[in-house]
Amino acid sequence: MADTAVPIRLSTPAPPPAGPDRRADAVRVLRPRERGDALGALDPHDGKALRRGLGAFPTGVAALAALVEGEPVGMAVNSFTSVSLDPPLVSICAAAESRTWRGLRRAAHLGISVLSAAQEQACARLAARDGDRFAALPWHATADGAVLLEEAAAWFECSVEREIRAGDHEIVVLLVHRFGADPRRAPLVFHGSRYRRLAE
Repeated sequence: MADTAVPIRLSTPAPPPAGPDRRADAVRVLRPRERGDALGALDPHDGKALRRGLGAFPTGVAALAALVEGEPVGMAVNSFTSVSLDPPLVSICAAAESRTWRGLRRAAHLGISVLSAAQEQACARLAARDGDRFAALPWHATADGAVLLEEAAAWFECSVEREIRAGDHEIVVLLVHRFGADPRRAPLVFHGSRYRRLAE
């Protein structure tokens, strides 16, 4: 079905009454093009600029990990978010071409560890392209093969409920089977392409 444009009539506000007291209250209404220019609108197809824009939104950082053929496999994600309480669902986004995700998606259960402020080095290791990502990282596996990092602020044991292709990523909806949290541990925060910590 073709999209149909529906004209919308915009009313023009009446000018404010003349007088020195009313002039200060006058507000200039910007047209759409002017609003974009005023806000410094950028091309959304400029990947570097878009990444900087998205980086203005602070997020937590999580480790997504599981045993694959008996070995721990994992990666860092900052797209972890809640989806539903009933049923208990969360989600992450993974690059569609990610070899790590292609391995993890075969696991019966996946572990999500919400990294604490003390785990910045763990996050950097999990984001590395080469080497043993789990070297020197304290972790344990559940009976169903989910891998969880010690000292995390929270953890979730999940299974894949649904995958939705969206552009160059997969939106992965996960069903939560078990979880835990330690409110004494402050989370690691990612903002402006840097790791940060919450102020006391």
